[in-house]
Amino acid sequence: MSQNKTAFYLNQLGLVCALGRGPAEVRAALFGPAPSGVAERDGVLPGRTLHLGAVRGELPDLAGLPLRHRSRNNALLLAALAQIRPAVDAALARYGAQRVAVILGSSTSGIGESEAAFKARSASGAFPPGFDVRQQEMGSPALMLAELLGLGGPAYVISTACSSSAKALASAARLLASGVCDAVITGGADSLCGFTVAGFDALESVDAQRCNPFSANRQGINIGEAAALFLMTREPDAAAPQETVRLAGWGESSDAHHISAPLASGEGALSAMQQALERAGLPPEAIDYLNLHGTATRQNDAMESRAVHQLFGAELACSSTKPLTGHTLGAAGALEAAIAWLSLRDNPQGLLPPHWWDGCADPELPALNWVRPGQALGRPLRAVLSNSFAFGGSNAALLLCAGAA
Repeated sequence: MSQNKTAFYLNQLGLVCALGRGPAEVRAALFGPAPSGVAERDGVLPGRTLHLGAVRGELPDLAGLPLRHRSRNNALLLAALAQIRPAVDAALARYGAQRVAVILGSSTSGIGESEAAFKARSASGAFPPGFDVRQQEMGSPALMLAELLGLGGPAYVISTACSSSAKALASAARLLASGVCDAVITGGADSLCGFTVAGFDALESVDAQRCNPFSANRQGINIGEAAALFLMTREPDAAAPQETVRLAGWGESSDAHHISAPLASGEGALSAMQQALERAGLPPEAIDYLNLHGTATRQNDAMESRAVHQLFGAELACSSTKPLTGHTLGAAGALEAAIAWLSLRDNPQGLLPPHWWDGCADPELPALNWVRPGQALGRPLRAVLSNSFAFGGSNAALLLCAGAA
């Protein structure tokens, strides 16, 4: 695999998740002295109190959208878009609508609206007037943004479960490299609903308490919701050249091993990370920090720790941020790329995202270097890797670097 000649700059970030809204608010919570974000919530599953990564507060009004696009998923996207709208408008003015694309990842789209509609139908015999089955179409998030902004470039959604939006960023880079477009709005969104929580609960993969990645006592995931949007171009942001971040590499692989369980050896995860390093032209020792997929499920944590240890040994600073955000499913890849972006920008002391857990290492797993709260490199970070692994063995790794290529 040859090193890329084109650079892919992540110049703007719009972000909403359980930790807050906007880069500044999320950054403060991410590096805070105590875990926040994920919190107790009732009513998602009958008679159960669960720890979930819910977005708090009001979301944008959807009344101006066609009924087919009115979903919580799309409201999360609008909240993220509002934070980068001036830069998006500037890109449209500069490049033209035909040269701007929107590539997103999602695994739920508007399924929450369908869930509510079928509950109403069961109670009353009819669907509510505000329901349109097209709200749950997987392509709705990208089509909504394309229609709202008047874009003429490619617009589509990738849905590969929990690697969806990581793959969306890789796809955006490929579009830029091909010359098909000059700017891409890329990232992902997924919203909380009972359907997904119940599905993971049926697999006995949901922890009612704050999740505990890589611990001997880990019991499963906390489901969350988020939207993260980047404006990706081939040029650094002229307004902040000193804070440039680029997608320097990515890797993708497919285990094709089992419908839900990962390949226990971690070979697919290892391949994705190796590809990302090779594409970026960097050796393993150049990476300053690794944001793990780290779901706190038995099988994922076991295979990921084996893959990471094989490639990096026990020295690389690692953490899972899912105890703060919850597992945001199709949005996880973009959200954790956003956490990597926040770690690389405006961080002179090199603060590292902490690994919040009970400290009880699983003796059956290879030892890794867990980031302690408040830990810092003492210098700015230069390269960060972020892992996303999904059902069916759909693996993705993103490598972000500070500075121009």
